[in-house]
Amino acid sequence: MGTASKAALRQRLTAARRRVSDDVRVAEAEKLVNHLEQVVDRAGTVCAYVPVGSEPGSLDMLDALLRRADRVLLPIARTRADDTPLPLQWGVYRPGGLVTARWGLLEPAQPWLPENALAEAALVLLPALAVDRRGVRLGRGRGFYDRSLPARDPRARLVVVVRDDELVDELPCEPHDVPMTHALTPGRGLITLPLGNE
Repeated sequence: MGTASKAALRQRLTAARRRVSDDVRVAEAEKLVNHLEQVVDRAGTVCAYVPVGSEPGSLDMLDALLRRADRVLLPIARTRADDTPLPLQWGVYRPGGLVTARWGLLEPAQPWLPENALAEAALVLLPALAVDRRGVRLGRGRGFYDRSLPARDPRARLVVVVRDDELVDELPCEPHDVPMTHALTPGRGLITLPLGNE
């Protein structure tokens, strides 16, 4: 599947998310918070994200992570002058301490940690539009995580957070894609990837 096909797939998945009612989105976010006991077992550092738009999750999820981990780091997305994405930097999450950034993102205020702070995390929660049974993640296409995940601890669990119907059979895969180790969905909880035939 080429770049044009991936763009069409992203457009279709984004449109499907927009059709989800606010009530369903809130209920799914609550279920994700309830599943966190499966995900976080007294961790030192966890990397997570602040959901934007129709992405699954909530600030409540970050607060729940903070109750179970010593530190929650959130991504800081920046680009070069030519708009090429840079590897993510990281900011320490403090409830009530997020500021509005580019693209409508919420992020911690400075000071920020360098990209290699990701290596301190035993658990990384990532946003995605979909993930497949093999662990292939489809993001929004900017490549921030593709540039950043090589700095992770290779033993870290990479948990992609998606809606139940966004766990699909197969997505296009490229050589630079880092496979996810788990998916977290509202209805099924934590799912180990790759999945065998069910």
